[in-house]
Amino acid sequence: MTDLVRSPIVAENAEGQGPFVILCDHASNRIPKEFSSVGLNAELLDTHIAWDPGALGVARRLSTLLDAPLIWPDASRILIDCNRPPDAENLIVVETERGVVNANRGLSREERARRLALIHAPYHAAIDACLKRRLEANRPTAIVAIHSFTPIFFGKPRPWQIGVVFGDDRRLADLLIRKLKSDHRLTVGINEPYSPANNVYYTVERHSCPEHLPAVMIEIRNDEICDEAGQRRWADNLASILVAAERHLAETRHAMV
Repeated sequence: MTDLVRSPIVAENAEGQGPFVILCDHASNRIPKEFSSVGLNAELLDTHIAWDPGALGVARRLSTLLDAPLIWPDASRILIDCNRPPDAENLIVVETERGVVNANRGLSREERARRLALIHAPYHAAIDACLKRRLEANRPTAIVAIHSFTPIFFGKPRPWQIGVVFGDDRRLADLLIRKLKSDHRLTVGINEPYSPANNVYYTVERHSCPEHLPAVMIEIRNDEICDEAGQRRWADNLASILVAAERHLAETRHAMV
């Protein structure tokens, strides 16, 4: 992928024929060259503040296994968080558990608008375009967003290996939760460690609600997916669950016709 002159938005397997569209809002910790003068602390780029470690590896494997389009921004969320509304206070993070992001303090209106125009808006436009093509082709579509979370947050351990985040539409979430909880080795977070009330469900809600598409956000603890083996293991497990879930949703759709 070239620098931001072209676009920081990546669409892999864009014409995938499977029933899912995979999103990975926090896939990358990259700072495109257009933002090299921002002055971000390089040490922050290796932390979860800059991205969701392991999430892209899981998302890519899912894209392959499910023949699903995968869309992600190749720019760190420390520049702008694509999973936040454009008017959100934390769209561009200043306060973190590791302290203040000085480069984002007192950001000008012009710089905020530049980041929206070059990263946030194109990302959501790419998702819209993908969904529009699929709906025009009458292709069944469900949205799955892949994220990761830290094992410890503000000194408090998090017991869940995986969390399922959902809003009012529980069609896909309930099927996932039921299957995941059948594995007694797992502690499954139900709208944990985050929920829509934490203002983290923006991407899924924005793109699923207008067409009432089944959708879910999956959070995997990042020590579970810190290497390729873990990413592969979780992707394979989730793929089998999602295939069964889509089969159930398809049967439900047919029964309603």
